[in-house]
Amino acid sequence: MSKITAAITAIGGFVPETRLTNHDLEKLVDTNDEWITSRTGIKERRIQNEPGKATSDMAVEAVNELLKKRGIKAEEIDLLIIGTITGDLVFPSCANIVCDKIGAINAWGFDLAAACSGFLYALETGAKFIETGKHQKVVVCGFDKMSAIIDYTDRNTCIIFGDGGGAVLLEPNTEGFGIIDSILKSDGSGREFLHQKAGGSLKPPTHQTIDAREHYVYQEGKSVFKFATTNMADVSTEIMKRNNLKAEDINYLLAHQANKRIIDYTAEKMNLPSEKVLMNIEKYGNTTSGTLPLLFWDFETKFKKGDNLILATFGGGFTWGSIYIKWAYNS
Repeated sequence: MSKITAAITAIGGFVPETRLTNHDLEKLVDTNDEWITSRTGIKERRIQNEPGKATSDMAVEAVNELLKKRGIKAEEIDLLIIGTITGDLVFPSCANIVCDKIGAINAWGFDLAAACSGFLYALETGAKFIETGKHQKVVVCGFDKMSAIIDYTDRNTCIIFGDGGGAVLLEPNTEGFGIIDSILKSDGSGREFLHQKAGGSLKPPTHQTIDAREHYVYQEGKSVFKFATTNMADVSTEIMKRNNLKAEDINYLLAHQANKRIIDYTAEKMNLPSEKVLMNIEKYGNTTSGTLPLLFWDFETKFKKGDNLILATFGGGFTWGSIYIKWAYNS
């Protein structure tokens, strides 16, 4: 019997209509377009500011697009996983809510919280359910409504993050296409450099935590930049070496869209020319769990059956990793 691998067979994505440009941010904090662009590569980001809309609503749009592309119904989904740190509610899970909204009555699901590595972790997790032969159709999403936890008086964080994400459908493949290998890592000691101070069981919400603005993202930028640059590059070169891949064998790098300088450094270590490095950071900023699926969504038409893709990410916690995919279809 041929080995079963998990192949991506359809992609959906969604970003809100509202744009928050660098020039808009100049009116909120002490910054300017040149400073933001030169240090991050970001020109604008999307914001979900429609009343009553949350992370699940964005995910519903992407999953419905995916189903339409593949020509299947929501009832055919076996499992739905969402990488997110901004679920609609503390509980139930965002995945639970999305399944209800799209009518996935035969699916079970859960959220996976790994900050910016959420989609990568969820993709590997979903692949394992396919590989067992028990599940035939697994939907993996990466979505965050970061505007809900960003302090727009803090210029260290408000310039970076945006809202949006995407979804992919995983199905069994016996031709050698799909997810070939993965390296996932974590180091919880990094939590002091990137976290949300209050809102969890350690520090539940109080008037004091709200007044102290502790329910927003806190980031020590220099430390995060240092760790992200080194670790994302290291794990990407490691997965190449482990699979006997050289730069000329790789068609595209899809790296977490947090900072253009980090992406450039990773590509340099992999000896990849710029045309093999996919970027949309200038349009969306850092959508946390949403950056990798948004790259799939934006650049799907570039991928050809048999292409070698390397995914790489780094997130708060710290969490990081890389996945090697052999693309399964022509768009």
